[in-house]
Amino acid sequence: VASCGACTVHIDGEPARSCQTYIEDVEGAEITTIEAIGETKEGAALQQAWQELDVVQCGYCQSGQIMSAAGLLQENPKPSVEEIHEYMDGNACRCATYQRLRAGIQRASEIMEA
Repeated sequence: VASCGACTVHIDGEPARSCQTYIEDVEGAEITTIEAIGETKEGAALQQAWQELDVVQCGYCQSGQIMSAAGLLQENPKPSVEEIHEYMDGNACRCATYQRLRAGIQRASEIMEA
């Protein structure tokens, strides 16, 4: 039902929920998963920030959180706290580490700017 966001991937550079994506709808599309997001500027910055700030708790949602955050930073390299909350709204964290997730996105933005 796409309620958690843990399955988020990028389809032609846009975050999408793979659980609601039919394979025939993405024929010929460029699909990026968590395994390759670190090859992008945003993904590398997020991975560094996640490690620096020890963002992860249980890890269940982290691939989706990083994929959505990378989409945010591609669209808006310097998001405000409100913009982060709004963009990340569809990603649930069972451990409620939302403050750490927000801090990780803010730190990734700083890393990208440096």
